[in-house]
Amino acid sequence: MKDQFKEAPQFYNSPYCASITEPEPDTEQDTDTDTYYICSEEAVHVAMTLDTTYIRGSMAAILSVLQHTSCPENIIFHFVCSSNISLLRSTISKSFPYLKFQVYNFDESVVSGLISSSIRSALDCPLNYARSYLANLLPLCVRKIVYLDSDLILVDDIIKLASTPLTEKNAVLAAPEYCNANFTYYFTPTFWSNPSLSLTFANRKACYFNTGVMVIDLEKWREGDYTTKIEEWMELQKRMRIYELGSLPPFLLVFAGEIVPVDHRWNQHGLGGDNFRGLCRELHPGPVSLLHWSGKGKPWVRLDANRPCPLDALWEPYDLLKTPFSLES
Repeated sequence: MKDQFKEAPQFYNSPYCASITEPEPDTEQDTDTDTYYICSEEAVHVAMTLDTTYIRGSMAAILSVLQHTSCPENIIFHFVCSSNISLLRSTISKSFPYLKFQVYNFDESVVSGLISSSIRSALDCPLNYARSYLANLLPLCVRKIVYLDSDLILVDDIIKLASTPLTEKNAVLAAPEYCNANFTYYFTPTFWSNPSLSLTFANRKACYFNTGVMVIDLEKWREGDYTTKIEEWMELQKRMRIYELGSLPPFLLVFAGEIVPVDHRWNQHGLGGDNFRGLCRELHPGPVSLLHWSGKGKPWVRLDANRPCPLDALWEPYDLLKTPFSLES
């Protein structure tokens, strides 16, 4: 993966962006520059996981965020990795030398004993569960983040999404909500036939939401110890098999019906379709701010195989992978 990706251009703040300036040496503020930036009230925090399998998608996602935001110098990325940390940090630094970011080591043993096999083996990767531990991994001064999957691009300003108010319902998170989905599909007959379990959703308008795009209030998460709540459902799953779909159902069990809904334009998901049948998806009706290739098919895989779906052409301009015949050093 060394020198595999091109260097992205540098992006600068618009004139009206709030400045994150370094503190004066004689002030009482923390003089550690990294800490100062991270704890600044003006910072916009984005969290993603990183691994060698999806790094190409991650690089495109980062570029799309920076290219479309009005205040790129105020964006701070928080990358969670479980292996190849030095390599991944170096790869990000070389392609984005001006990027403000931190890398965190996720100890897979924290969650590996809680994971049950799902209908897709790719969903069983421990790193898929790292989003449940962000409140533990990130500094306490980071109070609100936007979590993004690696298989997406933004075509709008992420600051709009990050500014989603979470005061409604005193909510912990916000995400696009899909209330027309068949919610029973996400849980097994064992779950629905058990009155004490199915009552989980009593008095809640439980709607599906995709956990690949979320705005999370980390302060409320920590106060409510929501990591433990998710782990408790995972422990029950090990005993009773109440769902089939990896890391999503525990989030639904804890949060469905109690989130702040975000406009659907912020997660046009499902574009991955089905690689095995070559199924290509179209966009949902309405405006688009974020395109998400959730599902089996990833745009870089289809492009490399010369079998792209039409919408993969929208991802391709953000691909930083060097061509095999690149003359760049």
